[in-house]
Amino acid sequence: MLNTSQENLDWAELVTLDLSKYPTPGGKQELAESLIKTLWEKGFFYVKNFNISQEAVNRQFAIGRQFYKLPVEEKLRYVPEGLDQGQFNGYVPAGRRILDTETGIKDRVEIYKISKFNGDFKHNHPQLIRNNIEEIEQFARLLHSEVLDPLHTLLAIALELPEDFFRNTHKHEVKSEDHLRYMKYTKFTPEENAAIGNNWIHGHTDLGSFTLLFRQPVAALQIRDPIHNEWKWVKPQDATLTVNACDAISFLTGGYVRSTIHRVVAPPKDQQHVDRLGLLYFSRSPPPLTCHMTTIQKLGTKNKGFTQNVFEQTGNPVPTVEAWTFTKQKWQCTKGVRTEDQEYCTVQILPGFHEQIYM
Repeated sequence: MLNTSQENLDWAELVTLDLSKYPTPGGKQELAESLIKTLWEKGFFYVKNFNISQEAVNRQFAIGRQFYKLPVEEKLRYVPEGLDQGQFNGYVPAGRRILDTETGIKDRVEIYKISKFNGDFKHNHPQLIRNNIEEIEQFARLLHSEVLDPLHTLLAIALELPEDFFRNTHKHEVKSEDHLRYMKYTKFTPEENAAIGNNWIHGHTDLGSFTLLFRQPVAALQIRDPIHNEWKWVKPQDATLTVNACDAISFLTGGYVRSTIHRVVAPPKDQQHVDRLGLLYFSRSPPPLTCHMTTIQKLGTKNKGFTQNVFEQTGNPVPTVEAWTFTKQKWQCTKGVRTEDQEYCTVQILPGFHEQIYM
């Protein structure tokens, strides 16, 4: 059993949304007000009481651990075709990014991604995953119905839209890049951590709507406070999900909801001896894939001046969800890139939008 770090870290002060209030009188309005305030001030928050048992969560971590015990040769059989073009249903091996040019140290992040269970994206799974696929599907669907649907409802209420606005644009049965992910971070030695500046994954934003993260009690996630631009540690909390807002929601709200900058760093010294396993669900972007991510014109925020996203402000074509998703995924999947390469860190991936790595 892992223990929470005992070091005195500079923790972010994040709000916890208690979804047990969701069905109560006035509960939705109270939660909606808390949600929009924390999205504006922090971009990250916790969720508790979301009707998924800890036993079910533990089972998913167990499946993830078993997967990463498979021989490398076995896992490599499930690397998706088109990975370099942004297609990554399946296994993404570590070592695609160079973290330190002088020593040649590469990243040690492995990903296994399982797309939504609606038949739109088909890929082979190792026997371990096939043996547990019904349980995995049930868990993924619960994340959508018990967490994402309420969050989308609360966001709509906060933005003075019909309650079902975002639920209707994020239906599970509609084709999208939503996916469940097992993500392993293999540890570095103290000397290696020093060489890479303790940065395992540099500061970035996610491309979709919301990211849901179950965490072991290993401190490694940091967010950049959007108001003060300071890096803060995000504390692992029992029986909660850690949630952050992403690019697509920012585009749809004309920048009112911020896409939160975050990174993964070396754990504090009392936890650097362990590997880190993450269990995540990515609500990628609002389907359908053919729709354009133009700013919603009926927002309650309209009078506050948030009426255009970055594409509209620069007079460039607003991309479809599909174009945006696969363009950013292709950038994320760039192989052999050095994280200090400024051309990569600030590249224009679509007319009017420059990607950025944050140090």
